[in-house]
Amino acid sequence: MNTTTRTEKLKRVTERLVIMTFVSLLLIGSIFGVTLFFGLKLMLSWLCFCCGLIGGFVSIQQRLKKLGDEELELLSRSWFQVLLIPIYGGIFSLVLYVGFLSEIIKGSLFPQFSILPFSAIPNTEDAIKFLQTTCPASGQDLAKFLFWSFVAGFSERFVPQLLDKSETGAPE
Repeated sequence: MNTTTRTEKLKRVTERLVIMTFVSLLLIGSIFGVTLFFGLKLMLSWLCFCCGLIGGFVSIQQRLKKLGDEELELLSRSWFQVLLIPIYGGIFSLVLYVGFLSEIIKGSLFPQFSILPFSAIPNTEDAIKFLQTTCPASGQDLAKFLFWSFVAGFSERFVPQLLDKSETGAPE
């Protein structure tokens, strides 16, 4: 018979969340550090994914005490389950990023990006330049990008709801 109390399970899951959040922050710091040190282009897709991960970790922590016993049991027994929701958050943040780049999602609350035009006949070189040179149009746009990447990870329903609205052609 398992005698692990709810408090012990909460503590175990919280410890895992703290460790994984720390690792994610370390990864973001490394991305910034490497790009600054070597004068490279900031890897926005990785930054986006990491912000989504952190949003997912914060989301779990925020609702931890409200979880049912079964879900808490699952989270306390498995690192994979603790990682699953944040990984979805990272994926949703990447989907949102693509929505921004394609201007499916646009408006004054959302970031704008500086994107070089493709050739008259698009080719592989255009795609490579797109990945290498696309960046937020301003510092404010970078801040909006980071904010929305976090939100995409924090709120599990945010990106799916945006996708539903874009499918139905709902106003922005």
